[in-house]
This record gives sequence, C-alpha cells and structure tokens, in this order.
Amino acid sequence: MLKQLASIVGENALLTDPGDCWPYGYDNSRRHALPLAVVFAVSHEQVVAIVRLCNCHLVALTPRGAGTGTTGATVPDQGGVVLSLERMNRILKIDPANRTARVEPGVTNLALQQALSRYGFFWPPDPTSAAVCTLGGNLAYNSAGPRAVKYGTPRENTLGLHAVTGDGQEFRTGVVTSKGVVGYDLTRLIIGSEGTLAIITEAVLKLTPLAETKATLQASYRSIHSAAAAVSAIMAQPVTPCALEFMDRAAIEMVRSFSGLDLAPETGALLMIEVDGPEHSLKQSVAAIEAAATVDGLISVRNSSTPEEVELLWNTRKSLSPALRNVAPKKINEDVVVPVSRIPDLIDGLEQLAREYSIRIVNFGHAGNGNIHVNLLANPDNEAEMERAMACLDATFDLVLKLEGTLSGEHGVGLEKRDFIDREIEPVTLELMRGIKSRFDPNGILNPGKLLPPADRHGSS
Repeated sequence: MLKQLASIVGENALLTDPGDCWPYGYDNSRRHALPLAVVFAVSHEQVVAIVRLCNCHLVALTPRGAGTGTTGATVPDQGGVVLSLERMNRILKIDPANRTARVEPGVTNLALQQALSRYGFFWPPDPTSAAVCTLGGNLAYNSAGPRAVKYGTPRENTLGLHAVTGDGQEFRTGVVTSKGVVGYDLTRLIIGSEGTLAIITEAVLKLTPLAETKATLQASYRSIHSAAAAVSAIMAQPVTPCALEFMDRAAIEMVRSFSGLDLAPETGALLMIEVDGPEHSLKQSVAAIEAAATVDGLISVRNSSTPEEVELLWNTRKSLSPALRNVAPKKINEDVVVPVSRIPDLIDGLEQLAREYSIRIVNFGHAGNGNIHVNLLANPDNEAEMERAMACLDATFDLVLKLEGTLSGEHGVGLEKRDFIDREIEPVTLELMRGIKSRFDPNGILNPGKLLPPADRHGSS
C-alpha cells in the first residue's frame, strides 16, 4: 500500500520513517499516537485517490491541517495514515463583486485575511490561533473566535464545499449565491463534523466588507454578576458589538503582573468590547454600548483611543491561554456554552466546584454568546490531583447541561469529549448521526473513533 501511496503523491510527499511521522501524531491536546505513514496531497484528485486506496485496504485515514485543535480529533489513535492538507494552500479566487472567495483547506486563516484586506473584505471567523490554523481546520471544528457574536461562525460564512466521502465519492454542496434552498443543507452538516464524514478539498466562503472604523472599550466590574448583567443589557439593545470578551477574577490575577492592565484592586470581572461600523455613526454606537454597560457594580469604562492601547488590550486577552499553559502546561481546557443570562450561575457553580474538589479554575471567553473557556489547572503527573480534576470536570459538564448549555462551542469533541456527549444528545439523535456517518463513510475509515461514542458503550446494539 505504501508504494501505491507514493505513486499517487510522489516519494517526496510520503513519510514512513517513525521519526518523520512523529510530529504528525499529535495536536494541541496531550494525546499522541504514531501513524503508519503521513501523506501530503496537493490536489483534489490526489485526495480522491488516497481515500479510495485507504477504503480498499480498510486503513484508517486521519485528515489534518496544522494540528492546533485541542480535543485529539487529528490524533491517529488507531494508526493508519495521516492525510496532511497543509500543502493544499491556494487561494483560488477572490470575487469582490459577489463577496466570495474560493480556497483550498491548507490556507491559513491569517493568509486569507491578509489577501482579503487588499480588497476591503474579511472572513469573520478569527480563532486565537488564526496566525497558524488552517481554513480546513476552522471548517472541521466550526471554529469561530470573538467576532462570532456579531458575524457568526464558519457555518454562517460558508456557501459551499467540494469534498470526498469515506468511500472516495467526490461531491459538491451548497451554492455560490447568497441564497439557495435546493436540497438538504449538507454544507452545514459537514462543517463541524471533524473529518468523520468527508474530507473538504475546497470551500466557497462568504465575505464581509471591512468596517470603516472601530472602537475598543474596557469595562471593569466589582463582580461577575455585575459583568453578566452588563452583557445581557448590551446584547438586548440594537447595537451588536463585534466582540464581547470576558475575564473573571482568577483570569485577571493571572495576567495582572505582566499585561500592563491598569485595573482597580477590587475588580472582579472585566469585559473587553469592540464596536465597529460606519465612521459617521460610531460615536453613537459607542455611547449606546457604554450606556448598556453602566449597571450596578461598574467600576469604570475606558475607551482605548490609540492603536497601542487597543493592541495591549487584545494581546492581554490572547495571551491568557499561553500564560495558563506556562503555569499549568497540562491544564484541562474546556469551551462550554450557556445562555448569556446563565453566565453568573455558571461562574458561581464553577467557584463552588473549585472549592469542593480543591482545583483552581480560571474562566474567560466570548461573553456575548455565552461561550466560556473553563480552565482546570491540574497536573496530570499528580495522580490524586488529576483524579479530583476529572471528577470536577464531570461535575462541570453536569452543571453546564443543567443550565441548558452545550459542552462545546468551538473546540469540538474529538476524543476528549466523546464519552460525555450522550449526556447532551439523546439516543435517537445519536443513532441518526451514526446512520449519517455510515452513509458517508460505509467502512468507517475516516477519523474512526472520533466525535461519536461507540454504539455499544452502554450495552446498546
């Protein structure tokens, strides 16, 4: 089979030595598994041939972008072949007149944004790893970032796909127009499916014009309850911010020493708010946001007036996760979502769990849509601490579901959350999903074992 793979892509696009394959066996989780081989495709036709070969030999095939995911979804835990799409990195067409771009999956988010900016456009999804993550990965996870509160996720910003099923059938989904309702919406089905249904080889993306101007505000509060009340008020009035980020007291303390943030010592929560729009109306939009943010418990609202101040504020937010990794390199990082009005209940519950299990928890994230990154700072080398952390995580998921939330907003499921999702998704729905999986991938070679728990995990058929 290895010779056949080499005949498809060439000797220089195939890795078989374990030392060369090793870096392709991990993602941004703690998981690692060594694949049999790593193959680099550069065209749709090569992907079709690779999938058909693996399907014929019943060899597991794990598609991969840059490996920035956090859930183990690109870890080849069942061996087989890793299909790297990083060399499929062409921006095929930018069509300003129709506000679309046609791209391959290996293009990085940053490269696309830089190319689009020359035409006065952007693609809304902007994960923290935008500088290195690929568009294929963004689509596979439905990864969004701060701008989702106003502009939506990849599902709302993708018109169509070119893809390959697990048995090597090539197909197209969606449209290249802004409207279209012919047939089932397979585009949205495949986006977020983590490479378990099909491999995306091309996408038609919906573009948004760059705003004329923007303003960045920093609002500090005495408590999370005050900040959450402000979030609800902000989201209930007509001006939708393009970013509404949240940091709790523990997160603030984590970055206070190095970030340069000038905050009152009694600050218990922080909101970072970005407002964009036409130049002539921005002042009124900012005033509306400031008025909504003025609730009991407000300490101050500051308008970052210079590019340097704005950069400092966002660098502080984006440095939180790396800072946490320095303190706890093997932390447990979850991205749960609850209704915006239930954020205080979530934080209160997490503080109670932190005390109950003696686990330090740091929370930050996208407050505008209730997507909170919950970080359990536990050391896996400490067996007792890790046992408490896993029990705390279990209770955290129960808390989120009790608050009518969901277990993942943008990180996906992969392996890390796979065994929890049957708490959120009822049995009938799971069986429908398994049926869809078997139709797209009849021999189960595409990213096997990811996303859906085994059907017989609890003794079912």
